[in-house]
Amino acid sequence: MTTTFASPQSLLRKAQVRCTTTAPAACLRAQLGDTPLSLLVLFVTSQTEFQLVIAEAEKLYPDTDVVACTTAGEIGEAGYDDGLIVAVGFPSTDFASKSLAIGDLDRFQAEAEMDRIAQERVALQERSGDMENGFAFLIVDGLSLREDTLTATISPALRDMPLFGASAGDGTNFRNTMVALNGHIFHNGAVLNLIRSIHQTEVFSLDHLVPTNIQMVVTDADPERRIVKSINAEPAAREYARIVGKDPDQLDRFTFASHPVVVRIGGDHHVRAIQQVNEAGELVFFSAIDEGMVLTVAEPADMAAHLREKMEQLSQDARFTDIIGCDCILRRIEAEQMQMTRELSDVLAQYNVTGFSTYGEQIGPLHVNQTMTGVAFYRKEAG
Repeated sequence: MTTTFASPQSLLRKAQVRCTTTAPAACLRAQLGDTPLSLLVLFVTSQTEFQLVIAEAEKLYPDTDVVACTTAGEIGEAGYDDGLIVAVGFPSTDFASKSLAIGDLDRFQAEAEMDRIAQERVALQERSGDMENGFAFLIVDGLSLREDTLTATISPALRDMPLFGASAGDGTNFRNTMVALNGHIFHNGAVLNLIRSIHQTEVFSLDHLVPTNIQMVVTDADPERRIVKSINAEPAAREYARIVGKDPDQLDRFTFASHPVVVRIGGDHHVRAIQQVNEAGELVFFSAIDEGMVLTVAEPADMAAHLREKMEQLSQDARFTDIIGCDCILRRIEAEQMQMTRELSDVLAQYNVTGFSTYGEQIGPLHVNQTMTGVAFYRKEAG
């Protein structure tokens, strides 16, 4: 067990324990102290019994919304880590919130959910009139294949509340991802957290990828399952391997992390990350894909230098106190491959970033990959 790692200037309450800790939720509670919380978020390693952690937390915080998800790795006190349960608490003196469970995304009723979200957003604003700043934080089952539809649907209902979020993970297993709200666990579900604060907040998204002039066209796909069957009228995996100069029989997660593809949406490029090659030699993606889509090969810049630069940009006008960051598992895989995990961890720790590694990220109406999305907090000065 470690002590709380929230710095003296932090607006959030934070704590972490190893998954081998006896009664982990009680240990987290001891670190967090008695400060009343409007919301408690738990990022839970897949190396522990998620159900037991959630049940224990619910008993300890019966009057607080407790939101949780499984992870593909954690971002804790020392940056990248594995085997942790990380807690982030929002003190009720500075934050007001409302958490909404969205179950069974296969039967998602768009109009009804949009109405519910809009009503809860307005109600939250009315009861927290002195809290002028706000954002929405979405956590989704990372194996649901429904993130694209979900974010595109709910984003308009949020109006002036910027949305960021992440897809729950399961290490590198891709078998069992879960989200939870107040003791109820959801497969194929999501939890949307509406949060308002007296402090300034800024939602952001960043990636370190630079598009090249090398392009390919999806000529056969199964959009429902995010599978690309052919590229340039050739078998997908083999054609991708040829284009990036790799052996088609040696494609793995390291190849996909270091040779990502992006699509142009509006004036920006967004990653369409590859998860794996299936037995049929097709490419399985982390996010929406369709026939006719033009994919552009991207090259990574120095990830640690880029992250540090973006952190400084977020501090240009005022120094932030905390960041909640949702960092794609492919960024961590690339960092391992490039032997810069320690360097990146040092940057994350230096800038007080807390969060987890994900199976995908959300920003506004988009579901993206190989990015970090998050929110920075800036203390409101007295007077």
